[in-house]
Formats: sequence, structure tokens, C-alpha cells
Amino acid sequence: MVDDQYRGLLTEREREIIKGEADVSDNYRYRVVSRVRTKIENVGEDVEILAENRDDLLEELRDKVCEGDE
Repeated sequence: MVDDQYRGLLTEREREIIKGEADVSDNYRYRVVSRVRTKIENVGEDVEILAENRDDLLEELRDKVCEGDE
């Protein structure tokens, strides 16, 4: 089993599927997209926790997510 401890938002498999590099059914691709949407929704709670406890980490997250949005 792959250690996902240090992965980003997506697992390696999710990255492959979303990039179209994996041969999966449309139904499975839809389920993966749905899981990713749920993860995105959950990021909101993480942002709140960082805002309340670790401004430095929140700023790092913003810098990475907003990279190139200047």
C-alpha cells in the first residue's frame, strides 16, 4: 500500500484518472470526481482551523493555491 501521508489533495491514482491516463469506466471516473469535490469542500474546515491556530501555514496554503493569480 502506498503511503499517502504526504500527498496533496489528490492521490496518485486520482491524478492519473483526472488527467485521463487511466483506463477506467465513465462511472468510476464520475465517482472519483465526486470524491475530489468532497475533499475540496472539506478544505474549508481546514482553512478555518489554520486561520484560528496557524496563520503562517494558512499563508503558505494561500501562496500555493493562488500562485499565478496576480
